[in-house]
Amino acid sequence: MTVDAAGAVEIRRALVRLRRTTGLPVAFGGLVEAGRPRMRISELSGTATTSLLALAVTSGNGLGGKTVALARPCAVADYSVSRQISHEYDAAVAAEGLRSVLAVPVVVRRRVRGVLYGALRDARPLGDRTMAAAVDAARDVEQALVVGDEARDVLAAARAEPPPGDSSGWEQVREAHAALRALAPRITDPALRTELLDACALLTPAPASPAGVALAPRELDVLACVAAGATNAVAAARLGVSAETVKAYLRSAMRKLCARTRGEAVAAARRAGLLP
Repeated sequence: MTVDAAGAVEIRRALVRLRRTTGLPVAFGGLVEAGRPRMRISELSGTATTSLLALAVTSGNGLGGKTVALARPCAVADYSVSRQISHEYDAAVAAEGLRSVLAVPVVVRRRVRGVLYGALRDARPLGDRTMAAAVDAARDVEQALVVGDEARDVLAAARAEPPPGDSSGWEQVREAHAALRALAPRITDPALRTELLDACALLTPAPASPAGVALAPRELDVLACVAAGATNAVAAARLGVSAETVKAYLRSAMRKLCARTRGEAVAAARRAGLLP
């Protein structure tokens, strides 16, 4: 799945949440096109027509363009007569019968990556609670995009071969493996998550002997962090669990690997082909 396709999936999910939490009958949105000062509406929820579908909104124009340009939420109580925005897209908005509209930016690393809209078919102000819910929906998309970006960066690093003669090559591989294992549970895109786990498997060597050891995914996640030099506290932060949970997984993994120490557990996991 491409970056844009994965982003569109997150936009689609956020629109459903936005309508559910606010009661707004209509929501739509899309991503900013790479290298261009405009966003394209690609996702519709609750619409009666396709008048907004594929509409390209230039930065600064209309409500969404204003949101892209200012990188902050904007709203109008009656779109067609509002003096707060320009009116290049009135025909498409009118065809859908929309009056009161809000737009919230999806901002990742100080760059607007997309816009979520919510709308009513009557002219009345949208309250603070509705706007807050829209902002929360946008934050969910932002977090998903950040995690996806991080995952792709780590995946690219994991696939890059270390320079010949680089003595730190294996340490880089182990760091990449630990990062991939930590990111995978946070990925909502199943295709990307599978790709990450497949990359993890490619980074692990064939077992020195058929040990037949089977670790639970979280036990392996913890061991991967430990193998990369992480303390329990650091592993907990990476994995989004408590330090006590990390200790429990580590104890369980040590028991299965017949290891008395963390170091012995890591060495046993490597011999079994579970860690690089």
